[in-house]
Amino acid sequence: MTTVTTCTVEYPADNLTMIGYLALPAGAERRPAVLIGPEGTGLSDVERRRAEALAELGYVALAFDLHGGRYLEDPEEMLARCMPLLADPDRMRGIGHAALNVLRAESRADPDRTAAVGYGTGGAVALELGRDGVDLRAIGTVNALTTGRPGEAARIRCPVWAGVGSEDPIMPPAQREAFTAEMQAAGVDWRLVVYGGALHAFHHPPVDHTVRPGVGYHPRHAQRAWRDIVALLAECLPVAD
Repeated sequence: MTTVTTCTVEYPADNLTMIGYLALPAGAERRPAVLIGPEGTGLSDVERRRAEALAELGYVALAFDLHGGRYLEDPEEMLARCMPLLADPDRMRGIGHAALNVLRAESRADPDRTAAVGYGTGGAVALELGRDGVDLRAIGTVNALTTGRPGEAARIRCPVWAGVGSEDPIMPPAQREAFTAEMQAAGVDWRLVVYGGALHAFHHPPVDHTVRPGVGYHPRHAQRAWRDIVALLAECLPVAD
């Protein structure tokens, strides 16, 4: 197993001090870099482990923060922060740019070879970076079929992969159709995978606090979605360019 080095990094964003989690692969050479965005509850050990897994594959990975070092277990508190955020593309872009700047400033990261992967709110942030015209090699999202301001999807410069559960009440068929229509009209190289029988946040292992109705873990599809994201990175951001 490859040795991975990890550390926390503090940086300002959204009038907060964010605390991200950086994972570095073994060696000293520059490597492609991946930004990882968490669900609306915030950065947790789930995203930290994914950063480490990507570092094992040879990527520099930064799991970014949404809430200034806090994990919002209470669904009402989470919604009170995330709903205004999701309605404000400029705020999402600010959070994404701040994290991306930290990632690209890392000496081991190749700033010209980066991708963004996100879940839920973190996936919406990744998409807004694309709509803002950021030079990314790939965008991957799960549970984040958000649409943007009219016409801005045409600024996306890379393939977009999206995954969603077929039974996700937060991302129902109408939302899927709006998202794919936006991508298609903009000429984006897009893919959508619908995981049969899965709910919202199907990728996220069970937690020990209250969750919203319609949220549930699907271990088989969680593994499949992770493999799909790894395949996206292998295609668009190979470790050996």
